[in-house]
Amino acid sequence: MSTTQTSKIEIRKATSSKISGVDFQNLSFGAVFTDHLFECDFKNGEWQNPVIKPYAPILMDPSSKVFHYGQAIFEGMKAYKDDNNDVWLFRPDENFKRFNNSAVRMAMPEVPESIFMDGLNELLKIDQEWVQKGNGSSMYIRPFMIATGAGVVANPSDEYKFMILLSPAQSYYAGEVKVIIAEHYSRAANGGIGAAKAAGNYAAQFYPTNLANKDGFQQVIWTDDATHTKLEEAGTMNVFFRINDTLLTAPTSERILDGITRKSLIAMAEKEDLNVEVRPVIVSELVEAAKNGSLKEIFGAGTAAVISVIKGFSYQDVYYEMTPVENSYASLLKEKLTNLQNKLSEDTFGWTVKVQ
Repeated sequence: MSTTQTSKIEIRKATSSKISGVDFQNLSFGAVFTDHLFECDFKNGEWQNPVIKPYAPILMDPSSKVFHYGQAIFEGMKAYKDDNNDVWLFRPDENFKRFNNSAVRMAMPEVPESIFMDGLNELLKIDQEWVQKGNGSSMYIRPFMIATGAGVVANPSDEYKFMILLSPAQSYYAGEVKVIIAEHYSRAANGGIGAAKAAGNYAAQFYPTNLANKDGFQQVIWTDDATHTKLEEAGTMNVFFRINDTLLTAPTSERILDGITRKSLIAMAEKEDLNVEVRPVIVSELVEAAKNGSLKEIFGAGTAAVISVIKGFSYQDVYYEMTPVENSYASLLKEKLTNLQNKLSEDTFGWTVKVQ
């Protein structure tokens, strides 16, 4: 293992690479990681010297507060390689801002932009061979931070670990997605942490999603905690509804994550002169649209899948099947966005950032 210093980042390179043993045509999402990771610790009230080192397990005290009080946040983002072998990030500034918004909400220290962006850029340069070319191939990026301070007193940690992992990915295809509209369980509540990418938000979804799976549904469309009448998110994604020729999605709030794919799709839809309304969407409105045939599409939007089309939904034990439509908004927007991300079309929004 060789050690060098670049832009105040200590770099310890792996003595050999795992890349020759990876089948890039048959990747399970989030299961394969590159040769290196980025790490920086927060101790004594300040961020320490960052390091890029070979991917390996980490050693932690059993009393680390992440295990006991759940101080953990993360982001999901992607990088793409164009035909010139240049690597591009998609809206990394938005991920950086949201990461620190999550940190503030979870009483964790904000990560300086120099550590987040320089660490990410340098890590991608070192493992750039892992970024595959071609529409459908990408590098999934997982920045995260956990509380590492020792002790089981119920207060915020005084030490934290920030890390970035890289995982090569193919086009994400979830197959046929049927959803059930939540009538009892909630993803988040007013005053809670629903707008933060906190690990506990996702853990809390697993049980009701498991119940939905047992009934033959792949995901849950979450409703508001107070009345269960407002449609908010689908699984771990923001959700869109097309009624006639209007695209609807709920506004962000304390309960709804400010999705970067969501806001990108809204901007692209408006550029395509599609009618977009960002407003509360009511369950009864969706059911009525399904009954009278005006409901044309439902799809989730997020980093991993970009867009995941929903085939049908169940509410109060009644299942409503979606009829495939011509001129699908989901197909149009997914093609437009993925072409932009892969540099197959002009980025008129200025969303892509070259790794250099």
